[in-house]
Amino acid sequence: MTKKHWFLLETEQQYSDAVARYETIKYATAGEDHQEKLLLVHLIETYENKHWDLPEVDPIEMIKIRMEDFGYKAADLAAVYGDKGTVSKVLNYKQPLSLTMIRKFSELLRLPASALVKEYKLCD
Repeated sequence: MTKKHWFLLETEQQYSDAVARYETIKYATAGEDHQEKLLLVHLIETYENKHWDLPEVDPIEMIKIRMEDFGYKAADLAAVYGDKGTVSKVLNYKQPLSLTMIRKFSELLRLPASALVKEYKLCD
């Protein structure tokens, strides 16, 4: 198979192709696939920041919106994070997002991590 040469993503099709390729190589830790993965992360993030206007909502609300977009339930987030109780507390504003959650949910929900680190109020 011929290696694809990546350039700045300018169309939705190029973006979709980049995301699909990223999904194929996202676990690469060395070599050319790892280098390509790092490049794709940058290209995808640049495209998303330029073309997607994320709403001004708190991180938990943004997670809930993306869960609805993808048809995910809290159990899907728990499967990625590993602890259903903690996910439930976070989604109910009883516990703040951890750095690990931010990383995992950012990848799962295709949200920039910067959107999930914003401050928000917890319930008492």
